Amino acid sequence: MKYIVVLGDGMADYKLEQLGGKTPLQYANTPRIDALAKMAEVGLCRTVPEGMKPGSDVANLSVLGYDPHTCYTGRSPLEAVSMGIDLKDTDVTLRCNLVTLSDEEAYEDKTMLDYSAGEISTAEARELIEFLNGRIAAFAGLSLHAGISYRHCLVVENGKTGHRLTPPHDITGKPVRGYLPEGPLAKTYLDVMKLSAQLLKDHPVNRARIAAGKRPANSVWLWGEGTKPALENFAEKFGKRGGIISAVDLVKGIGILAGMRIIDVPGATGNYDTNFAGKADAALDALLHGGLDFVYIHMEAPDECGHQGGYCAQGVFRRADRRKSRRQAGRRPGRRRRALPHAALPRPPHAHRHPHARIRPRSLPAVRERQKAGRRAFVRRRQRAQYRRFCGAGLRADPQTVCRVTGGHARGNGEGVVRKGWR
Repeated sequence: MKYIVVLGDGMADYKLEQLGGKTPLQYANTPRIDALAKMAEVGLCRTVPEGMKPGSDVANLSVLGYDPHTCYTGRSPLEAVSMGIDLKDTDVTLRCNLVTLSDEEAYEDKTMLDYSAGEISTAEARELIEFLNGRIAAFAGLSLHAGISYRHCLVVENGKTGHRLTPPHDITGKPVRGYLPEGPLAKTYLDVMKLSAQLLKDHPVNRARIAAGKRPANSVWLWGEGTKPALENFAEKFGKRGGIISAVDLVKGIGILAGMRIIDVPGATGNYDTNFAGKADAALDALLHGGLDFVYIHMEAPDECGHQGGYCAQGVFRRADRRKSRRQAGRRPGRRRRALPHAALPRPPHAHRHPHARIRPRSLPAVRERQKAGRRAFVRRRQRAQYRRFCGAGLRADPQTVCRVTGGHARGNGEGVVRKGWR
């Protein structure tokens, strides 16, 4: 048997008054997800064990069948594995975000404006991280490693754990005072953050971003400490050959440690502009032709939209709902419509036409009626094809009547079955 797990990271979200007390997932139009739910067994499960902090690291480990109580050593080591960093048993890693802070003079008085520095590009971020890495030599045993977009890694040789470090997406819009590092190496970590703010303030990359109306990456923010992890091999644990499809280093790192195949998809960004169709095609290809029994499709887009707060995640759900494989859906390449994410919350349903939409959004009953009409047209085409196959086989049938073959075989005396009324 083949298995697919599609995990919408952060998709549950909260109920919003602006959406009539519904979550973005409840509010979104997701006919394919709804159809699957009607034919499926639906239930609830706890993905974050009692007593552990909720996060993508712990939850994804749980969903993949691993007990975080016994194998979880921190978030950043999982990302470090995906980035190809060779860790020692005595190394401590920290997630290093490029963030946007306000312009107050004292670091403690600044406010966290954006935990992702405006979704900075990987190329820009790499230039900034390499620039900083060459200037933190004063801190012995520290090294920065560039990752994807705003997500990077700091490795501390012979480091210590036990610090209180706050994820930057938890304090968006809040002053950083009260959320600064605390613990054995807190002063070193804070000094690195302050030094980064001084060095990045006038960097050419940030000057260009400000000139383009984008948010600058004017500081690093350290959090998510951990030590070198180890996971049981997935195939040995479950007897299934597994693969991972994800755009984020965290989930890829889990897959690498578990001995799973990492399937890279062009255009997979980890955000709402990701290549949903490419992920679906890659999963089917891996299961049907790649020798895998299990594929884990991780979607980071809902989580990013939830952290940003200004986007309406229902657009992501609609895009994911529509992104079935073209060969599976039987659509011609030029006829596929795109569902773009909504601009902001709140927004009443079908309030206005999106500037890139091909047609004006219709009410749900109208959409369902169009779907029924499409199904009726498909049935008529299939019946006509069956009638032509009847005639080609030399079977007698009235040309004005459409033949219906049940189960692929003609029933009766071998001369064909003619049913009136199938037009």
